[in-house]
Amino acid sequence: MKNPLLQDWETPFGMAPFNTISDEDFAPALDVALGAHTAEIAAISDNPEGPTFANTIEALEAAGTDLDKVLGVFFTVAGADSNPVREDLQRAFSPKLAAHFSEISSNKALFARVSAVWEARETLDLTDEQARVLMLTHRGFVRAGAALTGADEARMKEIKGRLAVLGTQFTQNLLADERSWSMSLAEDDLIGLPDFVVDAARAAAAELELGGPVVTLSRSLIVPFLQFSPRRDLREKAFRAWEARGANGGDTDNRAIATETLKLREERARLLGYASFADYKLETEMAKTPDAVRNLLMSVWEPAKTQANADAAVLTKMMQDDGVNGDLAPWDWRYYAQKRRAIEHDLDEAALKPYFQLDRMIDAAFTCATRLFGLHFAPLDVPLYHKDCRAWEVTRDGKHVAVFIGDFFARGSKRSGAWCSAMRAQAKFPNVQTPVVINVCNFAKSDPALLSYDDARTLFHEFGHALHQMLSNVTYESVSGTSVARDFVELPSQLFEHWLEVPEVLSEFATHAGTGEAMPRAMLDKVLGAANFDMGFQTVEYVASALVDLAFHDGAAPDDPMARQAAVLDELGMPDAIRMRHATPQFAHVFAGDGYSSGYYSYMWSEVMDADAFEAFEEAGGAFDPERADALEKHILSTGGSRDAAELYVAFRGRLPGVEALLKGRGLAA
Repeated sequence: MKNPLLQDWETPFGMAPFNTISDEDFAPALDVALGAHTAEIAAISDNPEGPTFANTIEALEAAGTDLDKVLGVFFTVAGADSNPVREDLQRAFSPKLAAHFSEISSNKALFARVSAVWEARETLDLTDEQARVLMLTHRGFVRAGAALTGADEARMKEIKGRLAVLGTQFTQNLLADERSWSMSLAEDDLIGLPDFVVDAARAAAAELELGGPVVTLSRSLIVPFLQFSPRRDLREKAFRAWEARGANGGDTDNRAIATETLKLREERARLLGYASFADYKLETEMAKTPDAVRNLLMSVWEPAKTQANADAAVLTKMMQDDGVNGDLAPWDWRYYAQKRRAIEHDLDEAALKPYFQLDRMIDAAFTCATRLFGLHFAPLDVPLYHKDCRAWEVTRDGKHVAVFIGDFFARGSKRSGAWCSAMRAQAKFPNVQTPVVINVCNFAKSDPALLSYDDARTLFHEFGHALHQMLSNVTYESVSGTSVARDFVELPSQLFEHWLEVPEVLSEFATHAGTGEAMPRAMLDKVLGAANFDMGFQTVEYVASALVDLAFHDGAAPDDPMARQAAVLDELGMPDAIRMRHATPQFAHVFAGDGYSSGYYSYMWSEVMDADAFEAFEEAGGAFDPERADALEKHILSTGGSRDAAELYVAFRGRLPGVEALLKGRGLAA
C-alpha cells in the first residue's frame, strides 16, 4: 500500500488526507522525504554550471516539497493531538532533522555557490524580493555556521542536535505534568462557582473518565477556578500545582534541561563570534540589541509596578475585610481582582460570559475580515485530524484564497497555549500554492461553548496571525506569511485584537446564548470601560518573564537558572503576590525551541506598533476605514518578510512609533 504522505493529494484544495494517514506512515515517509531532499541539495551543490540565482537560490526554494508535506502534517498532530506513538516519533525525529539541516548548512560546496551569487548581487538585475531572499539565504547559512571548519564545525552540529532533543523533551515534560494532575471537587467545593466553571469542571472529568468534577491545569479551567472559588485552601492547592509544572522532580523536571539549553546556546553564539546568545539572536530583529529591548521593557516596568502595588493594597484590604489575615498571596489575586471588578465596573463574569459564544465570536472575526479585506468564509466538509476541528474555504471576489482550520477546545492530547501555523504556506514559485492555515486554542468545552473576554481576545489574536498567512502575496515561500522578524510577527495578531473592542462589533455579535438578545448597551459600556482593569498585574507578570528571558541570554549562561530568575525578580522589586507569567520550568516559548528565546519581549515590541497602528484607523475614518485597511494589507499583511520590517511599518504609518500609545492603551500613562 502506498504511503499517503508521499502521494499527490487529490483532495479539495490539496489538503492532507487525514482520514487515510496513520501514525505508522510518518517514520517511513520522513526517511523517503529526507532522502529526496538530500538528493536535491546534492544536485544543487554539485551542479557543474556556474552558480546563478536560478540554479542555486531558486533551486533551494524549490527543494524539499515532500519534506514540507510530511512535517506539515506531523507537527500539526504532534502539537494539537499527541499520543504516546507521536511523542516517541517526535523524540526520534528531532535529532534526525537537526542533523539533516546541519548537513545542509555545513555543505561547503553549496555555501560557496550561495556566496558566489551573493558577491555578484549587484550585477544580477534582481527584483526587490529576489534580493531580499538572496540576503536572507546567505545570512542564514552564515548564522547557521556554514563558515565554520574543523572542530568548531563538528561541535556546532553536536550543539544543534542536542538542542533539538532538549526542546522536544521540555515540551513533552510540560505536557505530561499538565496531563497527569487533577483535583477532584466534592459538591460542596462547587459552591460559589459560576455555572460555566462547574460545566467546564464536569467536562474535564468526562474527558479523563473520572466520576465527579475536577480542576485540571488547563489555563481555560484553572484561571476561572482561581477567579471564583471562595475556598482559599483549594485555590492554593491548584495554584501550587500550576506553578510546579516542570519542577516536580523526577523524569518530567525541566530545570536541568533549561540549564543545559542556556549553556549550549551561549556556546553556539560564541562559536559564531557573538558576545552572547542575545546579541546573536537580536541581530536579525527590529530591536537589534539587548539594550534596546531592556530600555523598552523598563520604560513599561516602572509604571506597571507602581499600578500593581497600588492594586495589591486594595486587594489586601478586601481580603482582610473577609477575615483573612496576613499577606495577599498569588492564589488570592485573581479572586479578589474579580470581586473588585464586579464592584467597580458592575461586571459579573457569570452574567457576561453567555454573551461571548464561541460561534458568534468566530462570526465576528470573519465579518471583520470581510469588511476590512473582502474575505468570505464558507464551511468545508473535509476530513481533519480531530473531531473537534472545523474548516472553512476562504475566498475573495469568488476566487479561492486559503483554507482555514479552527481547533478551539482544550484536551489532554494538546499542548497548552494558543498558536497559528501554516500546514502549507502561500507561494508562487515553483508553483502557485494557496495557504492552509490552522488556529489552535485551548478553550473550555461546554454546550454551548462560552468564552471569557480574554478567550475572545485570544481568538482574535490568533486569527490576526491567520490573516497574515492568508493574505500573503509573495513569490517565494521563505518570505511568505509570518516569515518575518520575531518582534514584528505579533503586530498583525495584536492589532486585530482591537476590532474585538469596537462597539459596533460587540453590539452585533455579543449575543446571549439563551435569549439571543444583544448585549445591553450599559453592559457593553462596562466591558469596554473595564478593558484595562488589572493591567498592572497583567503587565508585571509579562514584563517580568521577558526580562528574565533577556537576562538568561545576555551574558554568560547561568549555572542555576532558578537562582538567576530569583535574582532578576529581586532586583526588579517584583510584587510578592504576582508571579511571572511563565516561570522557567514552564517557559515553553523560550525552551521548547529557539523561537522566542531572547525574544519574549517581542509581544511588547509589537504592541508599541499595534497601538500606534490602530490609532491610524481612528485618526482616519474609524476602525473599518477602507484606505487604512488597504494600506495595512498592501504594506504589512501581504508582504511577509519580503522587505525589512521597519521599512514596512514606515510605509504603512509614515514613521516609526514611540511607547506613548502603548502606555495610553494599557492605561499606564502618567
